[in-house]
Amino acid sequence: MNRALPDVRLRVPTDEDAFAWHRIFADPEVMEFHGGKAAELSVYEELTARQRRHDAELGFCLWTLVDAEGEVLGFTGAQPWPREWGPKGEIEIGWRLGRAHWGKGYVTAATLTTLERVRAAGVSDVVAVVRRGNERSIAVTRRVGMELSEVFTHPATAEPAHCYRLAL
Repeated sequence: MNRALPDVRLRVPTDEDAFAWHRIFADPEVMEFHGGKAAELSVYEELTARQRRHDAELGFCLWTLVDAEGEVLGFTGAQPWPREWGPKGEIEIGWRLGRAHWGKGYVTAATLTTLERVRAAGVSDVVAVVRRGNERSIAVTRRVGMELSEVFTHPATAEPAHCYRLAL
């Protein structure tokens, strides 16, 4: 059954979004594949500032995901791969969503918008790195047409991190 995707807005993160992201990501279920707990608020303050720079310099970033009523649901977007391992030099798409909004199509809708925006910014292909067992995120990669291309070993956990790829 195909259902209509919800209306979503993606906006460049504001200073206030750091507080919203910190609150949303305090949920251990949300952070299961991201270290198990939210980072300190200062990490989200730096992250939102970095994303504003990415948007100004690259034309894309990890945008704040907002529903039709203006509620911050999480983030989705793209950024240069930020780590020393994995697909260095590539553009990664990613998402993180508050638990109350899972299973409603928000991430798929926002990721499709992300793909349109990065294509318009001149990006020719993207990757998504997903930890093994993160079936919800793996399902999103499939829904937007990505295919598994390689597997990296996550240095902190020694677990496989699957790298999905999509040519735009």
